[in-house]
Amino acid sequence: MRTTKLLPLLLVALLAACGKSEAPKSEAPKAEAPAAAAAPAAAPAPVADAAADGGKGLDVFKKTCVMCHQTGVAGAPKLGDKADWGPRIAQGKDVLYKHAIEGFNGSKGAMPAKGGNPSLSDEEMKAAVDYIVSKGQ
Repeated sequence: MRTTKLLPLLLVALLAACGKSEAPKSEAPKAEAPAAAAAPAAAPAPVADAAADGGKGLDVFKKTCVMCHQTGVAGAPKLGDKADWGPRIAQGKDVLYKHAIEGFNGSKGAMPAKGGNPSLSDEEMKAAVDYIVSKGQ
């Protein structure tokens, strides 16, 4: 009986720990953000999306998101899994950005706000979402 009570607590602890292995870092100037936002391309290739931000999305993914999205911990959709990401991507990037920044509890799992790393900026989270989406299309 105790195991059934501990399992939800363990899952919450795991999700809360996502992204907390990195020491807080100071934010770099965000001079590239306007340039990246001003360059919309029609149906860009996934590699182009990932490179458009100078690798920032990949960097955030490696430091924070990988812990859940590489292995599928607590129902997290795995990087590159088109079946899992397809319906999420179809909701639009604004929804994905909101869920990544504010957090989300869904039928398949939970996403802690900013991947459990409150030191990340909204722009860093958007870059990570863009990187993940580029791998799931």
